[in-house]
Amino acid sequence: MPSDQARIALKCSNIHRYLGQGEGRVHVLKGVSFEAHPGQVYAIVGPSGCGKSTLLYLLGLLDRQDDGDIWIDERKMSDRSDAERTAARGEHIGFVFQFHFLMQEFTALENVMMPMRKLGRLSPRDMEERARHLLDSVGLGDKAHRLGNQLSGGEQQRVAIARALANQPAIILADEPTGNLDVKNSGMVFDLLTKLAKENGQAVILVTHNPDIANRCDTIRPMRDGVFI
Repeated sequence: MPSDQARIALKCSNIHRYLGQGEGRVHVLKGVSFEAHPGQVYAIVGPSGCGKSTLLYLLGLLDRQDDGDIWIDERKMSDRSDAERTAARGEHIGFVFQFHFLMQEFTALENVMMPMRKLGRLSPRDMEERARHLLDSVGLGDKAHRLGNQLSGGEQQRVAIARALANQPAIILADEPTGNLDVKNSGMVFDLLTKLAKENGQAVILVTHNPDIANRCDTIRPMRDGVFI
């Protein structure tokens, strides 16, 4: 078996993506290739509009590229059906966005359990036990039964991290995960995300405008005008 460092959790090759129609059609990604290894944290940085978030959504199988290929855990996903891509996304990928997207009418515990319910692998008791463990790991074990709207912004983003880790995905994709937080909470959220991911051998790919956050990642990939530079 290859070591974690030798394994590739996610890979894309020669990715192209166009957005818009007719004269307004824009070539957003122009032949991007990238690979991510378990236990490593990657920052994709660059000016607004350079294609960072577009690439992240393609890697997360939330959108389809116009050309090129994507592999998740060595399985080529580019030509898979929507149902197969949805299943792979639920099993292999966790998402953390700038805005936490918690279901405000549900408790922190229920929010963390939602991806597990969708995947359907664990019993209700095991789902609750794992959700409680994850909330403990982000320092919110005592707030498991608080509703989303009863938590601060930093706390809600920490619940979002726990939710992203719920199904033990191989890959964490984070789009400006600290962009809506103050300096103190930004550092805390980044530290938690990377610490937990490294402990679990997960690849983290994050898009950020924050140079302090980027400089604390293992690898920085600057992007401009739809290509890595």
